[in-house]
Amino acid sequence: MNTPDILLEAQQLAVSIGGLEICRSLDFQLRAGEQLAILGRNGVGKSTLLSTLAGLRAPHAGRILLTGRDIAALSPRETARQRGWLGQHHSDPFAASVLDTVLTGRHPHLARWDWESAHDLDIARAAIKAVGLAALEQRSTHSLSGGEWQRTAIATLLTQQPRLYLLDEPLVHLDLNHQVAVLELFRTKARAENIAVVMVLHDPGLAARYCDRALLLFGDGEWLAGASNDIITTDNLSRLYNHPLRELRDGGQRWFVPA
Repeated sequence: MNTPDILLEAQQLAVSIGGLEICRSLDFQLRAGEQLAILGRNGVGKSTLLSTLAGLRAPHAGRILLTGRDIAALSPRETARQRGWLGQHHSDPFAASVLDTVLTGRHPHLARWDWESAHDLDIARAAIKAVGLAALEQRSTHSLSGGEWQRTAIATLLTQQPRLYLLDEPLVHLDLNHQVAVLELFRTKARAENIAVVMVLHDPGLAARYCDRALLLFGDGEWLAGASNDIITTDNLSRLYNHPLRELRDGGQRWFVPA
């Protein structure tokens, strides 16, 4: 039986910013087919940790391995072919159509002077359809709502086709049906396409439902990581959010509400 590839590994990772210790001696592995949720209060450094895992900032100590290689030793193009990054904020100073914007996701796979091919166009259109924007592919991005912009950004990432997706609050601006659709989309991709996903989430119930693994950041360098069923508990969450929570069950699903 083959062991799934380890797509992301943190080894004794220490991350800090502005005097805040986000994590110290962080160790974890994420394998193909798995999804990891990062949970914590506002300001504990979830986004900073995610950008460090993406190779966008250097850790204070330790190493990050991307598909078994030190991410610090990879070129930007090599990194972009292996990992995709979705930040919280999107800006587009120049007007472009949804389709042209999503096509930029193919750039890591093209040589310097290459034009997008018909194959690239097919990939982009499939991504646009996957996020429910097929009817808007010729719309200017300047005319989009916040939720439509977020889905355009997700489609651009899908068009990039990395093996590892790093998503910073992917549900922001999305209404409930699109939140569920996005989570279902990435869960299906993880299982069917042997990719891995790390996402910053705010709802521990959604994290428990859609993510195999969880990483809790407590804001003082302390962390907990492991299988979601073991880590996402009322005791851990009450300490994490500094407020008592209780668990509700609906069939096999677990949800958490303030006590």
